[in-house]
Amino acid sequence: MKPALNIIVPCYNPPPDWEMALASRFNGLASSVAGLVSHTGLVVVNDGSPRNFTEKSKTLLQELIPGVTVVNYRTNRGKGYALREGVRHSSADLHMVTDADFPYTTDSMIRVTEVLIARGGIAAGNRDTGYYAHVPLSRRIISRALRWMLRNVLKQPIDDSQCGLKAFDNTGKELFLQTTIDRFLFDLEFLMMAGNRIPVSPVPVELRPGVVFSPVNWRVLATEGGNFLQLLLRQYIH
Repeated sequence: MKPALNIIVPCYNPPPDWEMALASRFNGLASSVAGLVSHTGLVVVNDGSPRNFTEKSKTLLQELIPGVTVVNYRTNRGKGYALREGVRHSSADLHMVTDADFPYTTDSMIRVTEVLIARGGIAAGNRDTGYYAHVPLSRRIISRALRWMLRNVLKQPIDDSQCGLKAFDNTGKELFLQTTIDRFLFDLEFLMMAGNRIPVSPVPVELRPGVVFSPVNWRVLATEGGNFLQLLLRQYIH
């Protein structure tokens, strides 16, 4: 029997008319993976957006994507918190987390699904060096530095922890819900927690053309620096 798949995406201050774009990309993906899964659902989490996420947005999503689950709360908590809430509301066999603009190609998302079905555990997107041609210099420096530390300091088998495309089965779901970081380093925390407990399979993925990256928020980056130190200490204590 084919498994059911849910796509979980967080939203914070999405751009105008985002509902139509999300529905178009989701419906295209659902059609593309129809041969692999029995059903594809969508869980959208409103991470306390003060603009562009209204009751009208919810109604429109429900019209465009029958069966969509919309999770709402008032206070912005961060991407990690939002995705935990979305995963908590996901009742499928497989769970894929990504961004609301679906920044990775459909082929990449299909590939991640195939690997997860074949191997179980966690299928983690892994971006090649071509990714850096599409990002601002500040993001390029931060990403390369983190990848170096993952390889040489934390000795992780996957050095692209921050790729925003991952999928996991219900064993992975249970672990994902145990993460504690509310912002961006929840990805790294998740993979470090997996360790030898759950298989983690890297999957080559590519960005779709035209993806626009938001500028680096240096205040958030400072907070994440503290989270990284906590993860580093946790690694060496255990």
